[in-house]
Amino acid sequence: MEFGEKLQELRKSRGLTQEELAVALYVSRTAVSKWESGRGYPSIDSLKEISKYFSVTIDDLLSGEKLISIAEKENKSNIRNICDLMFGMTDLFSFLLIVLPLYPWTVDGYVYSVNLFSYTETTILNRTVYWALFLALVLIGAVKISLTQLRAGKDQKTVTLVSMVMSVVLVIYLALAGETYAVTLAFLLLLIKGILLFRQCKAEH
Repeated sequence: MEFGEKLQELRKSRGLTQEELAVALYVSRTAVSKWESGRGYPSIDSLKEISKYFSVTIDDLLSGEKLISIAEKENKSNIRNICDLMFGMTDLFSFLLIVLPLYPWTVDGYVYSVNLFSYTETTILNRTVYWALFLALVLIGAVKISLTQLRAGKDQKTVTLVSMVMSVVLVIYLALAGETYAVTLAFLLLLIKGILLFRQCKAEH
C-alpha cells in the first residue's frame, strides 16, 4: 500500500476530514490532499508529526528507500536555501563599496582614501554609475533574501542571473575606471557568489 493510501486510511479511521488532519499536523489542507493523492510526500518533520499523531512508526508509513529519498531531497533543499541566503547577504555587502574608504583623494600631493560620499576626483558619470550599481546590488540582495524566505524558486533564478550580470559589469567598469581598491572588493564579492552557485549546483546533482 502506498503512503497516500495509508494516510487516507489512518485519517478515516479517526473520522477526520482533510481539513481537520491538516490543523492537527500544522499544515495546509492542500498539503494533506497532495500527500493522499500521491502527488508528493511530507517533510521529515511532518512525517514525525504524522507518526506521533497516529501512534505508528515512520517505517509503517514509508519504505526505507523512500524515506532516504525524502531525506536527500530535503537536505538538497536546505543547502540550496542556505546558499541563496548567503548569496543575498553577499549582495547586501555591496554597501561596503559605498561606506569604506576605497577611493583616492589627493591633497597637496598626498593621496588619501575616502568613501563614495566624499569621492569627487572622478567624473560625474562615473559617480552616478557607481551609486546606481552599488544600490541596485544592495536592493537585489534584499529581494534575494525575501524570495528565499518565501521559497519562490522560479523568481530566485532570475534574480540570481541579474545579480551575477550586474556584478560582472561592476567589476569591469571599476577596472576600466582604475578604481584599484574598489574593484578588488567587488571582485571578491563576485568570487564568493560564484563559489556559492557552484556549491549549490554541486548539491543538486
